[in-house]
Amino acid sequence: MEKDSQLKILYFKTLSSTQLYLKEQLQSQKLTPPVAIVADRQTQGIGSRENEWTSQEGNLFLSFAIKRDKLVKDLPLESVSIYFSYLLKETLCEFGSKVFLKWPNDFYIGKKKIGGMITNMVADTLICGVGINLITAPEGFGSLDIIIGREVVIENYFKKLEKKVLWKQVFSKYKLEFANSKEFFTHSNGKRISLESSILESDGSLNINGERIYSRR
Repeated sequence: MEKDSQLKILYFKTLSSTQLYLKEQLQSQKLTPPVAIVADRQTQGIGSRENEWTSQEGNLFLSFAIKRDKLVKDLPLESVSIYFSYLLKETLCEFGSKVFLKWPNDFYIGKKKIGGMITNMVADTLICGVGINLITAPEGFGSLDIIIGREVVIENYFKKLEKKVLWKQVFSKYKLEFANSKEFFTHSNGKRISLESSILESDGSLNINGERIYSRR
């Protein structure tokens, strides 16, 4: 996202899913990138592995689209989840949060997930969908450990994206906190895989017992 690009942010009271709405609007050419969609609540939010992300009003439900040719030049497409998730994690930490990024796109505080990001490349456009429990959380999940307004998060996150930080700079910082992911699991080809013995490769993939695993979302 470039500084001279005019990012349009549209706000809604209720949507089935910010991500699905954005995809539909892009496909019908009613909206063009760069554009972002924010909803107060979602009725059919999308989570990891096509699970539903439960809507709690007051939390962050955001999707945005960026043209592929506007991404930073050294960013591997298989690592867009880490890149955009880490920069959002960094934004929250700058306000005092202890949130960390579990590989590749889940936001955790301690042992509880507080949110996540889904990324999809549709033709020449990257679509990112974000859900974060800013205020409340369903049973089994956590919420953010600082008090911060939704608009403050969005404004500062997009300012950070405008700086077009190189992937190698993001990766150098993320690999330092990757150890936090090792007590968790990931999923690949329908299997639940421990991250305990995983090695983070320079393109953001994992090497687990000689097998390379890439983020698919």
